[in-house]
Amino acid sequence: MPMHPSPPEDRDGLLDAFEQNCQAIIDLGLSCRESDFEIQTECPGWTVKDQIAHVVGAEKSFAGIPTPRVEVPDYPHIRSEFGRRIEHDVEARRGIPGKLVVHELADHLPIRMAALRAAATPLDEVIGGIFGPETTYGTQLRRRVLDTWVHEQDIRAALDRPGDLDSPGAAVFVDAIFRSLPRIVAREARVPIGHAVVLDVTGPLVGREGARVIEAEDGRPLGAPLFTGAEPTATDELPRITGIKLTTEALTRRAAGRRSTDEIRYTVHGDEEVARRVLDALVITP
Repeated sequence: MPMHPSPPEDRDGLLDAFEQNCQAIIDLGLSCRESDFEIQTECPGWTVKDQIAHVVGAEKSFAGIPTPRVEVPDYPHIRSEFGRRIEHDVEARRGIPGKLVVHELADHLPIRMAALRAAATPLDEVIGGIFGPETTYGTQLRRRVLDTWVHEQDIRAALDRPGDLDSPGAAVFVDAIFRSLPRIVAREARVPIGHAVVLDVTGPLVGREGARVIEAEDGRPLGAPLFTGAEPTATDELPRITGIKLTTEALTRRAAGRRSTDEIRYTVHGDEEVARRVLDALVITP
């Protein structure tokens, strides 16, 4: 079942999705009272203001603007050196009123978008950056769309202002989940060989994707897409299928690691234990 809406694949479409995510964060921030900025979000350790500080700090870093050097305390939510690096942008803005952090992003976004559009970098061009020297521009751009959309949803959930669950950013994130499904099913969830799992997303964004576990040449389990469009052969064995049905919000909050399996609503047709293992392993964000 094709995803609807489908994710943008071209450079302009991805840039439009990124800009839409950032503008939504700005609009949400401009509507906040100062007390709203201190509401804790589902991203561990971060308030609404911290979310906005992270977005503006990350984009200034990608634009070549140095990250402020501050001392970052050993917060419980920091679990790696990468996490500590990200925290610098947030820590540097802790004493700044939320409205000023929003205006910082609002002032920077037009400059950032003009530079990105003028550069006309091909999606397949290999670039450097925090994701390593072998990262392509397209991979980095999709990650920025994914990241900003997840943080937009963090803010929306904290403020109880749902929206953009069928936006291009949502489609990019759900597409990333679908692409990760074979690996998750076979490696992280350890679904047995001969089984398959289907995710059925009911909306606002709708789509269906499946992965089956087959035996590789070396005998190890290997995840493979279920819906390839290829005609089955006489030797193909039909897999045992477990279907998981859930909303776009439930899927993306779980895949972002913001809610546990117990905190989302879903239905299962098939093996309940297999479904639970897949949902427990479904997180795709760092």
